[in-house]
Amino acid sequence: MERKKPKILVVDDEKNILNTIGICFESIGIDATLCAKPQDVLHLLQNHVFDIAFVDLKMSPMDGIEILEEIKQYSPQTIVIIMTAHGSVETAVAAIKKGAHDYLQKPFDFEELKLFTQKVLAHHQLVHEVAELRQELASMQGSGEIITRNRTLIEQLDIAARVAESAISILVEGESGTGKELVAHYIHKKSNRADKPFIKVNCAAIPEQLLESELFGHVRGAFTGALKDRQGRFELADSGTIFLDEIGELPSAIQSKLLRVLQTKDFERVGENVTRKVDVRVISATNRNLDEALKEGSFREDLFYRLNGVRIKLPSLRERPEDVPLLLHHFLKKFSKDREFTISPEADKVLKAYRWSGNVRELENVIERAALLAENGVIEPAHLPEEICHSSTPNALSLEEVEKLQIKKVLQISKDYDEAAHILGVDRKTLLNKRKKFGL
Repeated sequence: MERKKPKILVVDDEKNILNTIGICFESIGIDATLCAKPQDVLHLLQNHVFDIAFVDLKMSPMDGIEILEEIKQYSPQTIVIIMTAHGSVETAVAAIKKGAHDYLQKPFDFEELKLFTQKVLAHHQLVHEVAELRQELASMQGSGEIITRNRTLIEQLDIAARVAESAISILVEGESGTGKELVAHYIHKKSNRADKPFIKVNCAAIPEQLLESELFGHVRGAFTGALKDRQGRFELADSGTIFLDEIGELPSAIQSKLLRVLQTKDFERVGENVTRKVDVRVISATNRNLDEALKEGSFREDLFYRLNGVRIKLPSLRERPEDVPLLLHHFLKKFSKDREFTISPEADKVLKAYRWSGNVRELENVIERAALLAENGVIEPAHLPEEICHSSTPNALSLEEVEKLQIKKVLQISKDYDEAAHILGVDRKTLLNKRKKFGL
C-alpha cells in the first residue's frame, strides 16, 4: 500500500512558536501548513485535507477547544493533538474526552516533537490502512473472490476460472496452508456443477485398509465391521465435484482403481460385482512434488497424466507479502465477533515481517489466538506466539531458501538440465539431487 506524504496543520497564535515548529517539521521532511489566526482554520479545512492538526489550547479570539470542535465537524478523519502549557493539563484531558487524540505539553524540544509526531503518524497510517483494507475486503467478499492482490496467484486463479466449466481434471499444488481446498471450492462454485455436491477426501488421513471403501463404498459383510451397505465418496459426489487432498499419499493399490474411475467413469463397491456409473469432476491437491514421485516409482505415470489435465500452482505466503495486510484484517474481522479489534503499530510491524512458514493457515491461527487474548480489544506483541516476537531477522531467508529460489529461477529460464547446471556452476547430478531435495 503506497504511503503518501503526511499533511499536517499547526495552529498557534504565537508566531515565534509557530515558526519554530515549522522549522522542526521541515527538517524531518514534513511540509506543514502554519496558521497564526485560529479564525482562518475553517477556510483551510474547506480547501485542504489534513492528516494531523497540532492545535494550541490557549488562543484568541478562538481557543483550542473551539478549533477542535470545528475540525471534528468539518474534517473528522483528521487526528487532533492539543498543545498545552503545564498549568492547563486538566483542560487538555477534557479536550481528549471531546475527541482529541492526545496532548503535547509545552515546552518541548525538537527530539520530543519528532518522536511524538512519528508515533502519531504511525497511528494515523494504521487507521488509514485498516479503512482501505476493510473497503477492499468488502468488495472482494461481496464478489466471492479469494482474498489476494498477488499477481502470480491472480494469474493462477484466472486459469482456474477459465477451465472451471469444463470437465477436465485439475491438480492443485502448493505448500501446506496455502489454500488448496479453498481453490478447489472456487473452481466448483464457478463451474456448471456449483449446485451439485462438493465432496472432499483427505487421502493421507484415512488408513489404507479403509480408503478403498471410503472412496467407492462397500456392501454388508464385505469385511469385518461392514454391517450395512454404504455409499462411497464418488457416489456421493455424482454429478458434482470430488476433491482428493494429499493425492501424493495415495497407496499404489488404490491408484489403479482411481485410474479406472477417471478413464471409464465406473467402479464397484467393495464386496460387490455390480458396476456403477458416476459423472464426477475430479480436483486433486498435493504438497509433494509428484514429478519426483513419478521418478521414484511411487506414483503411477498414467494416473498422474489423468489427474494433471490442468495444473494450478499456489505461491507460498512468503512469496506474496502484499497479501499479509489483507489477510490480517480479514481474520481479525472473522474472529472479532461482536467486538471491535485493532492491531497496535508494534504488533502490526511484527506480523508483517514474519516469514509465515505455515502460510495462510498459520496466520489465521495466530490471529484467532491473539483475538482471544486481547481483552482490551488491541492486539499487542505480547498476544503473539514467542516464535513470532522473538524472530530476530523475521524476513531473512536461510541459505537453503536462497539456494532453492536461485535454482528455481534458473530452471525456469533454461532449456534443459545441462544448461541449468552450467549456469549454476554445478554438475548435472548435483543439480538433480538439489532439485529432488527442494521439491522443484
